[in-house]
Amino acid sequence: MKKFTKFIVLIILLVLAFITYLSTIGFETKRFNNQIESKIKKINKNLLIELNEVKIVLEPFNLKLKIKTLGPKIRNQNNVIEIENIKMQISLRSLIKDQFSIENLEISTKAIIIKDLISFIRESYKNPELYILETIIKKGYLIGDLKFEFDEDGNIKDNYEINGFIKDTHLGILKKYNIDKLNLIFSLKKNDLRFNDIILSLNDSNFSSDKIHIKDLKNKFLVEGDFRNKKYYLNNQFLELFTKSFTQKLNVEKIKFSSKNIFSFKFNKKFQFEDFNIISNIEIDELLIHKDYKLKTIFPKIKEKFKLNNQKLKIKYKKNNLSIIGEGNILVQNENDYIKYELNKQKEKILFDSSLKIKKNPFIINFLNYEKKINKELSIKLRGFKNKKNKIKINELSIQEENNKIKIKDLVLNDKFQILDLNNINLDYLDKEKQKNSISILKKNKRYLAKGTYFNANNLIDKLLIDDVKQSNIFINNQSIMIDIKKIRLDKDYELDNLSGNLNFKNQNLMNGKLVGNFSSDKRLEFTVINDGNSKITTLFMDYAKPIVRRYKFIKGFDEGVLDFYSTKIGEKSNSTLKIYDFKLKELPLLTKILTLASLQGIADILSGEGIRFDEFEMNFRNEKTTMTIDEIYAIGPAISILMDGYVEKNKTVSLRGTLVPATTINKFIGSLPVLGKLLVGSKTGEGVFGVSFKIKGPPKSLETTVNPIKTLTPRFITRTLEKIKKN
Repeated sequence: MKKFTKFIVLIILLVLAFITYLSTIGFETKRFNNQIESKIKKINKNLLIELNEVKIVLEPFNLKLKIKTLGPKIRNQNNVIEIENIKMQISLRSLIKDQFSIENLEISTKAIIIKDLISFIRESYKNPELYILETIIKKGYLIGDLKFEFDEDGNIKDNYEINGFIKDTHLGILKKYNIDKLNLIFSLKKNDLRFNDIILSLNDSNFSSDKIHIKDLKNKFLVEGDFRNKKYYLNNQFLELFTKSFTQKLNVEKIKFSSKNIFSFKFNKKFQFEDFNIISNIEIDELLIHKDYKLKTIFPKIKEKFKLNNQKLKIKYKKNNLSIIGEGNILVQNENDYIKYELNKQKEKILFDSSLKIKKNPFIINFLNYEKKINKELSIKLRGFKNKKNKIKINELSIQEENNKIKIKDLVLNDKFQILDLNNINLDYLDKEKQKNSISILKKNKRYLAKGTYFNANNLIDKLLIDDVKQSNIFINNQSIMIDIKKIRLDKDYELDNLSGNLNFKNQNLMNGKLVGNFSSDKRLEFTVINDGNSKITTLFMDYAKPIVRRYKFIKGFDEGVLDFYSTKIGEKSNSTLKIYDFKLKELPLLTKILTLASLQGIADILSGEGIRFDEFEMNFRNEKTTMTIDEIYAIGPAISILMDGYVEKNKTVSLRGTLVPATTINKFIGSLPVLGKLLVGSKTGEGVFGVSFKIKGPPKSLETTVNPIKTLTPRFITRTLEKIKKN
């Protein structure tokens, strides 16, 4: 009995030792090679596997055998994939039944070409994700682990797993935009593809990502993930992708930035994208924009290139709605300004809300005679929207510097920045001449009311009369403006009280209107425009001509005088008459030169001293396009009389000819006339006729003057002189 017991124990120990050996060390054999090759062929009948000896290890508690082979090769036509190892589990029960049923299969690869591996897998499982990968992957290497489970019939279950990492991969997503140097960890399950720890280069720009998740939604694929980049310069080719998507005609020269982004989108098997969502946090070190915005009149030291720096942006894009919120420095002139902005694109509507703070840089509004003080902070706020018809509505535009305020409300513009509608303008500011302006323009019943207590029109009159101001096409629709301003400053010496009236515009032109105002001492100004359908008649009467005449820089020392202007315009042609009565000139360089050349130094001295008085000045002229034809200029006074004609080509040529005669000569000549001379100037006779003819010609800035003495007055000069004498 003891011997039997010892035998049984020995047998058990041997069995346990054998089982322990098999479960720890195992054994090598080629017995199962054919069966393994057969199972591989069930995965893909075109596959040929080259096996070495396999090692078998027992899993006694699971009643399974674990089979492992090292260094096999799998052939698929002319492609060879080198495998690190193959592992599988076989049920002992299937071996007993001589069925060799594999329950699971694990394949670990060496570094292999990705496209070869994808082709290999697709032969066994027609997964759409694999098709997509095979299409876009151009090159790269992969090391992976493949896990498959089999059912009782030997078919692969759909709970397969493919894990691994890829290296130095190139993806061709779009023609001009390629992903290169791609490195990542991946995991592929039934309807789920995940990428982790991603590093890539997109058109030589480096990006990284913690994760990207692709999920099969039957007919579509959902992509979710994130990406980021460190600070670097984007090249022009990559910039083109974004500028074409969000802007038009925005010439971005370069950009250096960093970003963190979360995104998601869907696409189908035809690579049609939808439901694109992105949240981006961007830091811009430098953004250079090269574009002529024609803002030099406002920003006098404006540069050709705008530079955004130290900008922080948050971008959200969801269901065709785009939101951009940002702030930072902007270099438009010599010093940085600070800008804040918010853009919201909702379907076909773009809403904007921005502010600009200017401290050290200049800011000018010429027609308002406004200029920002040095080192004083000025704030510009702009809020509005742009609709699908390219109309821009500015709900509010405000400019504020300390107590200076300029506000515009409900301004509607077209795509050419021409005004379609305007609701309200408020001006309350101190101008460059330290004059406090307070005026408002309010729309009321399709008409505008300009009302205020004070407005300094000095600079505005200069712009209208002297400067080369082109006709503005700023307004599109017709306008009617009523004016009620308590005081208008014309210049340092003259102010106009209670300016009132109305002006009506059509197609940018003043069609009809009337303005009246009063000077002190019962003096007045009256301006009228009358349009009868065929012609437009314009008149201007001022009891004080000085505020208008002395603005012409070549006339100095103008004093006193009454101005009377009359003009008739038909089409593009106008005929005008300008008269000035009872005035004095102290200095007129051209006249001084003529008097000097004519050896009339005494009169020249008077001109430069106490001045020469004129009884009347009359100018008859015609305007057509850029040419003013002067039919006659006649000036008569106690000292001299002048008669001229000629033409002026705008900014090109001045051509004038005329006659100048001292008053003594005229009196002697008139006195020599029978009967009439005695009645007009007495019985004293002269010694003869004396005067000069002259010519003035050349460019406006370099006129040449010639003078010739004359002994006989022209009939026209005599006629005009007699007319004036009789009239007086």
